[in-house]
Order: sequence, then C-alpha cells, then structure tokens
Amino acid sequence: MSKKVLFVLTSHDELGNTGQKTGFWTEELAAPYYALSDKGVEVTLASPKGGQPPIDPKSEDASSQTDATRRMDSDEVLKEKLKNTHKLSEVKSEDFDAVFYPGGHGPLWDLAEDKVSQDLIVDFYSNDKPVAFVCHAPGVLKDVKIDGEYLVKGKNVTGFTNTEEEAVQLTDVVPFLVEDMLKNNGGSYSKVEDWAPYEVVDGRLITGQNPASSAKVAEELLKLI
Repeated sequence: MSKKVLFVLTSHDELGNTGQKTGFWTEELAAPYYALSDKGVEVTLASPKGGQPPIDPKSEDASSQTDATRRMDSDEVLKEKLKNTHKLSEVKSEDFDAVFYPGGHGPLWDLAEDKVSQDLIVDFYSNDKPVAFVCHAPGVLKDVKIDGEYLVKGKNVTGFTNTEEEAVQLTDVVPFLVEDMLKNNGGSYSKVEDWAPYEVVDGRLITGQNPASSAKVAEELLKLI
C-alpha cells in the first residue's frame, strides 16, 4: 500500500491592499511534491475553493526557479492536478497518512482563518499523523488549538522570519508576522540566517523556515510516514 499525503494550498490571490497578486510559492509545492512522489507517495492536492489555486507571481521569477520548479513546468500530470484541486471541505483526514502545507503569502489570509483547515489539522495531529508546514504556512496554525491550548505551545517550531519579511518589504502588508505569532502562541521558535534551509521536527509537527527548507521538510515527513 502506497502512503498518501494531502497537500493543502491557498485560494487567496490578493496581496493585502497593494493591488498586487499573491498565492502559493511554486518551489514549496514542487520540491516536496517530487521528494514524496519520487518515493512512491501518492499526493492529493486540495484548497479552500477547489480548482486552480493562485500562484504567487514572484515565485515564477527567473531568480526563484529551481530544478523542482523547472520540472513542474513540464509536468502535465502535476499541472492537471493543480487545475483540479479538491475542495478542502470535501477531504477527510482518515484517507491520508499526513498533511503538508506549502507557503506563499496567500495562506496568511485564508487558511489562517479557515475553520475547515483548523479542524483538519487537529484531526491529523490527534490521530498520530504528521502535520508539516513550510515558510509562511506555519501561519495557518494561528488559531489551531487542541484541548484549549495552542498546538504550537511548548513545541519547537520555525517559520518565515521577521527579517525575511522585512527583506521582501511586506512587514506592513501581511495580516500578521509568522515569527511573532508562533512566539505569542507559546511556541519555542528558532531560526537560522535568512534564506538558509532550516527545518524543525517536534514529534509529528514539522516546520520549515523558508522556500529553501521545503525539500528538507518533505524528507522529514517521509521519515515519519
């Protein structure tokens, strides 16, 4: 039986009130997708609205391309999956062995506030299944609680740093800062220098700091399933 992992992508495409677009970051989908699917893991994609999730245009810049994103560009199977993501409200945790959330700024607006997403994470975690988040995606844990306590409370975590947010000049645009939120919710937050790969595993909770960490997060997830 091959293992099954659910990827949850944002459906949000507005970068605050800047008039610019956002969405998910392609590297944070592509690298983990191939890290898992190349090992025989079956990956299912879902998003709050279903259908094609928005891609952050900046993640398609030449400077942001990687081997994984270039592979994705010519991967008709993955592109077809992306066009037809399942509606988040129609997927069930019992059908999967783990859940993974790619980042991009989009999740800070929709998935961070999405009750369906929050309940899904609780279902996975409470049933001893790994939950993994990279870059901005740890932001979706903002309101996730188990037995009245924040899921991240007392846990070792990382996520997009305040200085990385400053570097992309969006500190005053995002609804909250991932680093601050994780600390405020009681997480034991750590980081390395900006843009360097860094992942943290605490039991079945896996978090990665930035796009460069996405493949590492997937590798840790693979170990746990």
